[in-house]
Amino acid sequence: MSRPFRAIATLAIAALFPAVSLLAQPPAPPTISNEPTAKEVIKKIEASTPKLRSTDPVERIKEEAEKKSQVMATLSQLTDVIGPRLTGSPGLKRANEWTRDKLASWGLEKAHLESWGPFGRGWSLKRFSAQVIEPQCIPLIAYPKAWSPGTDGVLVGEVVHFEAKTDADFAKYKGKLKGAIVLTGPRSEAVAHFEPLGTRLTDSQLRELADAPEPAVRNSQTPPRERRGITPERLAQIEPARKAAKFLADEGAGLLIEPSRQGDGGTLFVAQASIPSELTFGTPDVSGVRRVSPWDKDAPRFAPQVVMAKEHYNRLARMLKQGETLKMAVDLAIQFHDDDAMAYNTVAEIPGGDLKDEVVMLGGHLDSWHSGTGATDNAAGVAVALEAVRILKALDLKPRRTVRVALWTGEEQGLLGSRAYVTRHFGKTPAPFFGGPPPPASSNGQAPKDSSASAPTASAEFERFSAYFNLDNGAGKIRGVYLQGNEAVRPIFRKWLQPFKGMGATTLSAANTSGTDHLSFDGIGLPGFQFIQDPVEYASRTHHSNQDLYDRIQPADLKQAAAVLAAFVYNTAILDEKLPRKPLAH
Repeated sequence: MSRPFRAIATLAIAALFPAVSLLAQPPAPPTISNEPTAKEVIKKIEASTPKLRSTDPVERIKEEAEKKSQVMATLSQLTDVIGPRLTGSPGLKRANEWTRDKLASWGLEKAHLESWGPFGRGWSLKRFSAQVIEPQCIPLIAYPKAWSPGTDGVLVGEVVHFEAKTDADFAKYKGKLKGAIVLTGPRSEAVAHFEPLGTRLTDSQLRELADAPEPAVRNSQTPPRERRGITPERLAQIEPARKAAKFLADEGAGLLIEPSRQGDGGTLFVAQASIPSELTFGTPDVSGVRRVSPWDKDAPRFAPQVVMAKEHYNRLARMLKQGETLKMAVDLAIQFHDDDAMAYNTVAEIPGGDLKDEVVMLGGHLDSWHSGTGATDNAAGVAVALEAVRILKALDLKPRRTVRVALWTGEEQGLLGSRAYVTRHFGKTPAPFFGGPPPPASSNGQAPKDSSASAPTASAEFERFSAYFNLDNGAGKIRGVYLQGNEAVRPIFRKWLQPFKGMGATTLSAANTSGTDHLSFDGIGLPGFQFIQDPVEYASRTHHSNQDLYDRIQPADLKQAAAVLAAFVYNTAILDEKLPRKPLAH
């Protein structure tokens, strides 16, 4: 190739290289923009746009119950701070006053203590310890029974296991029990647990409740089974225990110990002390046995009484059987309170509107037993009732009817506070329940004019009353309502439960449920309802036990229960008509 041509070719190739070079370079990085994406713009708009508040009162109730709950703070005050609330005790009076003041601070009106009685003497524990001191030291898990007398200092005595069935057996102990510390019954078997202590109602259990047949209609003039007298067969069953108790009292035993019949692993169940009874078959008394209550001001003297954890009780009984001689030291200091024989319910209300003379009530019992702090029985129900009315006030909902909350006392002794309220306000006296004592006197300390359920006279308040809702089956969430045989409310309650389907409250049961304060209303023909609740650990671990404490409560369950209770009360308060009443036979 000639030189001139080579030069021209070189220039041509060089002219092509810039394009090739440009093609070979990596792509330029994308330009970074500070502008938000469309997704981010939408999200920002949604965040800055205020959400429309629901105008549905029930949805507002649910939101308030979940996001602004005070139910656990209320529960802590009742259990941790105030503690046990035995009827007639200073602890219960303190709880009365605190709940009254709290309700007033939330804006409820007419917050007051309504007296009933006279009840009798109160009781509080000042000091207690129990241990084996010979032949070795054995600290013991035990708790005195309520209204037990004290030991007047440290009682040191020999331990005797009292097992007597025949007259010959009794004769063996004659003259040998004075001042002794007596194990009063057989050993109580402790078995392993292969099922959980805490449970919730299963679908099949809820179906069973839903399918329960309607209970038979009871004549309102017919006293319950407990008041129809006791059979000779039943008297024969209780006679051995009555005879043993009287023998121990006559022999001057220094202290009586029994094993906890329920619970194990250090959990024990404790109630009230017992006094030997006289048989009075054929009398009109509740049980056929003339009973003297330990809280009676004139109750006779009796030996101090203690309940012991069954494992410790069983060990002592086995040691005695092996021939060991045991000596115990027990220090039990108590105080009786007889300066005020009256007891009190806490009552407050939210005034209604156009139907303000008609009343919707809610509540639960404030009193408790004494070995725990009464958390599941029934500070939980009280805290939920308080929370329900707090929610209604906080949301400024306007009930047409007056909403009245009542916190009962004396429930554990036979629904005494609620029965006294019903007698005073409605002119009818409900019969005693589960072997309770006769109806208490009215709030002025005098016997009520209508002291017989056989001659009721309806009052104006009776006619203006709509319904009472009670919570006292532990601390489990609400799963539905016991209709107490009132089928007329089924479609109404079915509608009211719909917003709570996702929270587990769906079941309506025609069945009756017993043992708590709705019976005082139901017993005179007024609509009174108790909610179906998950058992959780109520029967297995906490009910009347030393483990009935704040820590056994499930907070989410109480929030749910407060929402359901508040909604039912509000819905009842805005109906055009009062809730229908079930028919009573005549």
